[in-house]
Amino acid sequence: MKASNIQPAERLSLVSEYYFSRKLKEVAQMNAEGKDIISLAIGSPDMPPSEKTIETLCEVAKQDNTHGYQPTMGTPELRKAMADFYKRWYNVDINPANEVQPLIGSKEGILHVTLAFVNPGEEVLVPNPGYPTYTSLSKILGAKVVNYDLMENDGWQPDFEQLEKMDLSRVKLMWTNYPNMPTGGNARMETYKKLVDFARRHNIVVVNDNPYSFILNEHPMSLMQVEGAKEYCIEFNSMSKSHNMPGWRVGMCVTNPTFISWILKIKSNIDSGTFRGIQLAAAAALENDEAWHRQANIETYGRRRQYAQQIMQMLGCTYDTDQVGMFLWGRIPDSYDNCEALTERVLHEARVFITPGFIFGSNGERYIRISLCAKEDKFEEALRRIRQII
Repeated sequence: MKASNIQPAERLSLVSEYYFSRKLKEVAQMNAEGKDIISLAIGSPDMPPSEKTIETLCEVAKQDNTHGYQPTMGTPELRKAMADFYKRWYNVDINPANEVQPLIGSKEGILHVTLAFVNPGEEVLVPNPGYPTYTSLSKILGAKVVNYDLMENDGWQPDFEQLEKMDLSRVKLMWTNYPNMPTGGNARMETYKKLVDFARRHNIVVVNDNPYSFILNEHPMSLMQVEGAKEYCIEFNSMSKSHNMPGWRVGMCVTNPTFISWILKIKSNIDSGTFRGIQLAAAAALENDEAWHRQANIETYGRRRQYAQQIMQMLGCTYDTDQVGMFLWGRIPDSYDNCEALTERVLHEARVFITPGFIFGSNGERYIRISLCAKEDKFEEALRRIRQII
């Protein structure tokens, strides 16, 4: 076939294929060759949602009048359930009519918020290490990424003295993520208060991505608990992690009514409302009781965490025992030149896929991340395989 002269948009040159998208192709090829790779890399919960969630989806799907287009702003039932969720777990009052926006996952929210607040050429503060999508979507949309450091000796919290010394005149957004991914640094009310004060004094919108507050965490917290947070701040929450619903693609955005209206203006021009069955099932999931959360998010991940710690110790890595979330983040031994040297050895010699920290930024180059999203028998086998190569 004759080669086309068509060229891609210049923005494609600003980003590369998402690491996991690329690496999973390699892992799939290895599996096709019979190598049976154990994946401890991706944070995709492997447990089902609550029974009530699944039952609600099935019941709604059987009804013949529920398959039409749904409102982009979400059904009243889902918005009320999201507001009730914030009141129940964080003691935060959210008006379901205009202070919460259902999302097709937080990734979609990153896109919509950036489009709603940032003009091409304006700046966005992104944590290093941090979720790669904060960087990639900002670049695709023409924003300038300015990194701020998170360091282990500070508990992976922002260094506000460093931030105050930066030129913030063109900064429109600041991305934060507490409890933190990939490091497991927990949310701190002191940090949240400083973030709200920082946003107010510098006229910057702080967006806190908060999907991990229930995972291995006895005391879920929200940025919205700080007085005045709604005025300058936005918070994402997600059902992917805490409710075992990653493939359902349901998240939420909470903030003031004006910000919600701007985000909805963008969203309504990009997508249509999620299937009603998923929305009503998500509303049911948000009613899960404390016993369900303890079993799913504390006890199960707690048992798996013990295996991950053994793997870290076997690999000679050090880690903070106080970290939370569905990953374990550890510093590699000095004997390795970089983290990928270790993860590639483990992948090709032990046939276990773990994540190199460099994909989260330069401050992750001496770290690896182990996902807790695998059954205990997989962890036992991973331990056996790694023990053989060590």
